[in-house]
Amino acid sequence: MTSTAQAPQSGAGTAHPEHLGHVIFIAAAAAMGGFLFGYDSSVINGAVEAIRDRYDIGPAALAQVIAIALIGCAIGAATAGRIADRIGRIRCMQIAAVLFTISAVGSALPFALWDLAFWRIIGGFAIGMASVIGPAYIAEVAPPAYRGRLGSFQQAAIVVGIAISQLVNWGLLNAAGGNQRGHLMGLEAWQVMLGVMVIPAILYGMLSLAIPESPRFLLSVGKRERAKEILAEVEGENTDLDKRVAEIEHAMKSEHRSTFKDLLGGGFFFKPIVWVGIGLSVFQQFVGINVAFYYSSTLWQSVGVDPTQSFFYSFTTSIINIVGTVIAMIFVDRIGRKPLALIGSTGMAVGLALEAWAFSYHLVDGKLPATQGWVALIAAHIFVLFFALSWGVVVWVMLGEMFPNKIRAAALGVAAAAQWIANWAITASFPSLADWNLSVTYVIYTVFAALSIPFVLKFVKETKGKSLEEMG
Repeated sequence: MTSTAQAPQSGAGTAHPEHLGHVIFIAAAAAMGGFLFGYDSSVINGAVEAIRDRYDIGPAALAQVIAIALIGCAIGAATAGRIADRIGRIRCMQIAAVLFTISAVGSALPFALWDLAFWRIIGGFAIGMASVIGPAYIAEVAPPAYRGRLGSFQQAAIVVGIAISQLVNWGLLNAAGGNQRGHLMGLEAWQVMLGVMVIPAILYGMLSLAIPESPRFLLSVGKRERAKEILAEVEGENTDLDKRVAEIEHAMKSEHRSTFKDLLGGGFFFKPIVWVGIGLSVFQQFVGINVAFYYSSTLWQSVGVDPTQSFFYSFTTSIINIVGTVIAMIFVDRIGRKPLALIGSTGMAVGLALEAWAFSYHLVDGKLPATQGWVALIAAHIFVLFFALSWGVVVWVMLGEMFPNKIRAAALGVAAAAQWIANWAITASFPSLADWNLSVTYVIYTVFAALSIPFVLKFVKETKGKSLEEMG
């Protein structure tokens, strides 16, 4: 987002082959924060029923313990940018790694329900930081020619983190004889599930010690020579380093720091484009996608699936999530954001409607009838697949592209905050809604999936192939 006229041009577009492996390692190490983001977000799935049983709590209190991490996420995301600008991107990653580690140990060894909730807030704060710092760091370090592909490491790491957490949970449950409260290593199985996150958290911290600081940050604090060294590392020795430094400095000087005030205007408080961003964020969450990752094992157990099988189904759903994400990464630049979103909305509405139909049947001997059980299982996978190949990726791509330069940073912050709030609303309400009427709950999600179709058709503009400057 540099202005054109006198911006120096270095022609730096590619890293030399001998540097590319190093650049991939740097991006993968930074994306480890995304892995922890996915792992921490989903690992609680394996502990829900055990927490309910151990502390003898109802659906409303249970929902608050599960959802409270999202409060930490919102705070972490809101403050990460400023922290990173003051102390650096790498130091910010290290703080997140320490907080992840503390959260994992505390969650595995809680004294009572209140401190379990506290440790989850700490973990949430680390998630929020990782969700902001990882993509920002990769964008600043990656050579221009590889930025898009390396930037996708973050989303890929998130879905892999979700899948690995479900696989680990399933393995630990089997080791504990199929009982979430069965004993492993002197603890209950669910405690070990939460504590295992110590391993990737420590790995994240160690990897952050092995990668360089962002050249952009180094230039902002006057360390020009060190910035040049890192640019040579990632973009090749033949890059004109003086010109690259001048380019970055020019871009930094010409940037407009957007504020909340810049978003105001129009008839409904915010500018219309800001409302479109908020709408995309809200629809992404109101289809109930996080129910599939926070509560799926509980959901399957509630309709008669035994715990070990329910954990396995959660794992297969996570694999489908990875497949869908890969499909989205392949097609988002080929067929466009808007068509992909419409395909996803249609598929999600069908999957959710089938789930609503299946869950409307009465349980027989504590289980859904065979036909409805299979329909529910297949429909759940259809829903996750269509979400992953569309809204899971498209929304983040569009939020990064759709806003005019002048308001991009502030508008993205508001849209991201709306997403965390919507995520919290769905996560906190599901246990009570499901207790009341599971089928109607899925009807509600179906309605939001269906409403997203006219929303996209009427209000969302295609951003495929457009430069950021064309956005206004």
